[in-house]
Amino acid sequence: MASSSLPPTATLTGPYSTKTLSSSSSSITTSLSPFFPNKSQKPTTQCSVSLGGVRCQAKNGDNDHLEQGLGKLDRRNILIGLGAGGLYGAAGLENNPFAFAAPISAPDFTECGPSDKPDGSTIDCCPPITKTIIDFKLPDRGPLRVRRAAQDLEKDPVYLAKYKKAIALMRALPDDDPRSMAQQAMVHCSYCDGGYPQAGFSDLEIQVHFCWLFYPFHRWYLYFYEKIMGELIGDPTFALPFWNWDAPAGMYIPKIFTDPTSSLYDQYRNAAHQPPKLLDLNYGGTDDDVDDATRIKENLTTMYQQMVSKASSHRLFYGEPYSAGDDPSPGAGNIESIPHNNIHLWTGDPNQTNGEDMGAFYSAGRDPLFYSHHSNVDRMWSIYKDLLGGTDIDKTDWLDTEFLFYDEKKNLVRVKVRDSLDTRKLGYVYDNKVPIPWLEAKPNPRKSQNQRKAAVSSGDLTTTFPATLSDKISVEVARPSTTKRTSAQKKAQDEVLVISGIKFAGNETVKFDVYVNDDAESLAGKDKSEFAGSFIHVPHKGSKDITTTLRLSITKLLEELDAETDSSVVVTLVPKVGTVTLGGFSTALINTT
Repeated sequence: MASSSLPPTATLTGPYSTKTLSSSSSSITTSLSPFFPNKSQKPTTQCSVSLGGVRCQAKNGDNDHLEQGLGKLDRRNILIGLGAGGLYGAAGLENNPFAFAAPISAPDFTECGPSDKPDGSTIDCCPPITKTIIDFKLPDRGPLRVRRAAQDLEKDPVYLAKYKKAIALMRALPDDDPRSMAQQAMVHCSYCDGGYPQAGFSDLEIQVHFCWLFYPFHRWYLYFYEKIMGELIGDPTFALPFWNWDAPAGMYIPKIFTDPTSSLYDQYRNAAHQPPKLLDLNYGGTDDDVDDATRIKENLTTMYQQMVSKASSHRLFYGEPYSAGDDPSPGAGNIESIPHNNIHLWTGDPNQTNGEDMGAFYSAGRDPLFYSHHSNVDRMWSIYKDLLGGTDIDKTDWLDTEFLFYDEKKNLVRVKVRDSLDTRKLGYVYDNKVPIPWLEAKPNPRKSQNQRKAAVSSGDLTTTFPATLSDKISVEVARPSTTKRTSAQKKAQDEVLVISGIKFAGNETVKFDVYVNDDAESLAGKDKSEFAGSFIHVPHKGSKDITTTLRLSITKLLEELDAETDSSVVVTLVPKVGTVTLGGFSTALINTT
């Protein structure tokens, strides 16, 4: 069996953990303190840890301190490589003041600039300027607002009248009122399309997608949006509905959003995807010829994989760490990637220049359906913790990240991630009577182990990286261990497939599918174990290039395929849309917390 030029495998830990990094042949424990021989010096340099090494950014001439220990350095960035595997969260770093960058601070609205549209033009999405900023305080306890499934509200005329009135009143407010529909849409535009520079790093944008900020940012966004609606209609108990796309009853655009005479309607949606057209949670720009029963089965299996079998670590569920001084878009979590991104693309109008409204981040907030879409994304975070045993990240860089939002009284409020973790403290819950059928939708392999081995051994598995993904490719990737791990070991560390150096233009829709140990000439359906997942990108950021990483859990997949003791896996990538360059493949063990 031929093999590709592969990066070495390694056992990795990360900012979610502070244990020793080890490779297959050695163990590395390191600290940055030797780089600063004079401990009385306290430079303001910020360093962040990533898979490639330590990335440090010095301010106000503090490179002088770095140069004492490391010699002449670039005054912007340094990269300290530690062997082939690099450094990722090695022991002792968390207690070192230079080991991790500070949390991302709230943006300075006076520094807001034009946001990028996918077509390369720009748009002013900056909010009104207010000098006074109020720090958020948790609301007094009272009756909990209950967010219900949108399809269950079709026969509730009282609720529906309130909802339509709230949106109509938001649309009627002056565009410079921060509570208006226009300004609420611009919140997403500014935070997601390069409107705000990072405090202290003027050449780096704040980006709340493709990283661990995805869930908390959007939770806060919906919180204030919901409070504004309640204020406008004089009903503080009003709750935003969720688009129940994870269950068959909600796998279509809810009918309450499809009446052209309603304030809930948006004209820029895909005309071919109106009810009763079933939603495709793996959509990549084109509709395939799949019957409804198969589509529902694939959708439910996708939800099981994204929420259960592939959500085995903080890193995979929440996304990659992103701190002050870090480049944006380090990597999305499971649900952000699939089905969140797919639903954006499926809903937006392909006849518009940028797929407006839902098909582009800058315009998505113009469609009322966007907020119900994200209400269900937020519900997934609640299910992850309340039903699946998930926990929150305990790292300060995440907990103390800040955002700014206008509240229902037009006050500018500074919030932190740590105050968003409990929906009950924020005054709302989700209807727990809504069925969750995907909890039982575990995938199965389509072939026996011998059939798979015969199928995957016949093709050309040699690829030199970096490589452009212009056609289907299969690559043999070495695994970190051929020893069958115990349940306790799997609970502590998850085996992941890492596809690194994924580079593409930010204004392009991009999607490729990933299969493991499958027949490249006759690939499995998306309800089978061989389907490992996808990479998908919603256009934003103009034509600027984005480089990111995809990590897919394969622990359960290896069990299902009876491949836990194999020395390698064969990975097949199938491009669906867009042009992508790949840096390489590897597998790794990462700590689950």
